[in-house]
Amino acid sequence: MPIATVTRVAVAATLAAVLGACSVGGGKTLSPGLTTPMNQPGAQLNRVEALFLLNDFRRNQGAVDVRGDTLLDSTAQSLATNYAKTGAQPILPPGAVAMRLSAGYTTFAEVFSGWRNVPTDASALADPTAKRAGLGVSYDPNSTHGVYWVLVLDD
Repeated sequence: MPIATVTRVAVAATLAAVLGACSVGGGKTLSPGLTTPMNQPGAQLNRVEALFLLNDFRRNQGAVDVRGDTLLDSTAQSLATNYAKTGAQPILPPGAVAMRLSAGYTTFAEVFSGWRNVPTDASALADPTAKRAGLGVSYDPNSTHGVYWVLVLDD
């Protein structure tokens, strides 16, 4: 088999695995709130399902669930908005145990897939001291990366 064909097959298999990993148990696909590009007017992130995915990952890593926190959501949203506006990565808020950042991914499914596949990010997502979570996403069409994500985990 020519090397180009082998490469295409490998890429297709990898893509299929990644897309399969982005489904919710039982073969159900993710809701539009997790797969809708956040770089569109009126796009809404489904925070409940985002938290479900985070907690499912945490359970698989042996960590307890975190609960959503509106104050942390507000903090994460503020950090994401500033990140999009300035391009400067935010620093860990006082009292937070971990924070994950991303820029350029347009959907939560993409950003979460990226985080869980990078060992340092996956370790932070499963931090056993975390008890609460806040998530922010901001789109700035004039910025370098467009969509900016911030996940804050707190005890």
